[in-house]
Amino acid sequence: MAEDKKLVQEITSMSEDFAQWYTDVVKKAELCDYTSVKGCMAIKPAGYAIWENIQAELDRRFKATGVKNCNMPMFIPESLLQKEADHVEGFAPEVAWVTQGGLEPLQEKLCVRPTSETLFCDYYQRNVHSYRDLPQVLNQWVSVVRWEKTTRPFLRSREFLWQEGHTAHATEQEAEERTIQMLNVYADFCQDFLAIPVVKGQKTEKEKFAGAKATYTIESLMHDGKALQSGTSHNFGDGFAHAFGIQFADKDNQLKYVHQTSWGMTTRMIGAIIMVHGDDSGLKLPPRVAPTQVMIVPIMQKKEGVLEAARDLLAKLKEAGIRAELDDSDKSPGFRFADCEMRGIPLRIEIGPRDIEAGKCLFVRRDTHEKSDAALDSAAAAAAAMLDTIQKDMFEAAKAHRDAHTYTAVSLDEFVETVNTKPGFIKAMWCGCRECEDRIKEMTAATSRCMPFEQEQISDVCVCCGRPAKKMVYWGRAY
Repeated sequence: MAEDKKLVQEITSMSEDFAQWYTDVVKKAELCDYTSVKGCMAIKPAGYAIWENIQAELDRRFKATGVKNCNMPMFIPESLLQKEADHVEGFAPEVAWVTQGGLEPLQEKLCVRPTSETLFCDYYQRNVHSYRDLPQVLNQWVSVVRWEKTTRPFLRSREFLWQEGHTAHATEQEAEERTIQMLNVYADFCQDFLAIPVVKGQKTEKEKFAGAKATYTIESLMHDGKALQSGTSHNFGDGFAHAFGIQFADKDNQLKYVHQTSWGMTTRMIGAIIMVHGDDSGLKLPPRVAPTQVMIVPIMQKKEGVLEAARDLLAKLKEAGIRAELDDSDKSPGFRFADCEMRGIPLRIEIGPRDIEAGKCLFVRRDTHEKSDAALDSAAAAAAAMLDTIQKDMFEAAKAHRDAHTYTAVSLDEFVETVNTKPGFIKAMWCGCRECEDRIKEMTAATSRCMPFEQEQISDVCVCCGRPAKKMVYWGRAY
């Protein structure tokens, strides 16, 4: 019992220190670890298995829209990076440079990719010549490097994994349609697969991607009331095409510039899963993304027939397409229960001699801790139905939390008081001026998260300056 209690005590409570709680969960659930490379993490098998499920599902959804995967170099020549002035200026503080190859200094510095717009532009310039070559709808699964000053596991590290999609189109309309299409793919994925509700909208000029014509985003709210940018989709217009000379002969035999997009989602989504769904017992994984959906824990497993029944149940669960495992270790049942909860496994099934005699087993939900009996001969079907229920309920719980922590403000005093006393999203009107956006950030550390597609008229005037308002904006402190 002391061992069971110790396992839970090693996780700091959310209310005591949310940041330490997050770190404790990451470590105790063995998702990642620190390394000798400052600011870089080692993603452990348990964490990488979550990423593999994210990757597989996103990849499936991408390909359903016509996306094809490719791979570009990790190095970018300095001259290539500098072709688009806004882009290079936006990334300059985060760029890592290679200046020597082997024992010889390089004739030209190479940047370790922070993102790959310039590489794809170089590729399109070489490969797009006619309207018949369009559209180009490509994606790559790679790591990128950004020299962050402050790092935190999954949320912000100097090297991280992501996918970056890059497309080229013949018209402005096609590019805009693809930009919105991919944002919707991200939103549906987060809500359907990760059980994370999101707000969809456009970034302000200040917050948009360096070199983009427009940036669209999905924003989610963590349990501590901070926002997390969870996926972005950028419309580049023809700006990069002009900088890189990407032209094609159109159907009218006229040379025209392509219109481009870019969109990405990263391993920070593992951090989002932890912070949206987790509790003081540890990780809490939505069934669809969970590497192990069901853990069978045999009780009094040395008794005759118990392990045999547990293994038979395991086989039936796997046959039904459920990702299930059997914990037949020699640790106490209490420890195995706590370990299962801490690792976030959605459903635990307990089976012992009395259960077998009665022809049943015990279901224990990770999200609510509710217990219910299930007949052994129909346990696989019951488990599948239970997992669907858990997935739905976890989304509804996260949505209820977000909605309960979304506030409105019509004056600057009300805005400041809300930021300081009620962590969460704040909906407030904005005049569109950069000065007001900057002032709000300076006063409160809150930033504009997005101008939602679904606009509301909270008032007629800007929350900051009192001039006529142009947009309703979601604001919040963010990771």
